[in-house]
Amino acid sequence: MTDTPNTPTEQRTPTTPRLDLPVLVPDVHRAMLRLHEAARRDLDPALVELVLIRASQINRCAFCVDMHTRDARRAGEREERIHLLTAWEEAGDLYTGRERAALALTEAVTVLTDGFVPDGVYRRAAERFEEEELARLVSLIATINTWNRLNVTARTPPAGE
Repeated sequence: MTDTPNTPTEQRTPTTPRLDLPVLVPDVHRAMLRLHEAARRDLDPALVELVLIRASQINRCAFCVDMHTRDARRAGEREERIHLLTAWEEAGDLYTGRERAALALTEAVTVLTDGFVPDGVYRRAAERFEEEELARLVSLIATINTWNRLNVTARTPPAGE
């Protein structure tokens, strides 16, 4: 049976939650939490939050943008840097070279323009991160993209303040 535009499924608003994934598949949720923690281990916490926010903005995951923006604030991140994250390339020296390389890599991995991460973007990140750090950063970006896709599909609402 397929839904037609007049069925209750299609009459939902875009913010009506669909699935409570942590309840329905707790083993998957726990595995994702473990993967997320492993990926972020030994990375600068401020950098981590910037990457998580930026990928979540691109993927339009309100739940993750909300959560990681609050986490960044709690970690002492400045409002100016949070607000300008969508325009980080035009923000001058507001972000460090490492942060800019990580944000460029985040965008390339998240969007996968033409199906690959450009060599220049990867090389820029590889110049600023040790090999293990880079591997963790790539893993972190992949993990947040998975979280984004799960939460966008489930329509997980932002928790709010």
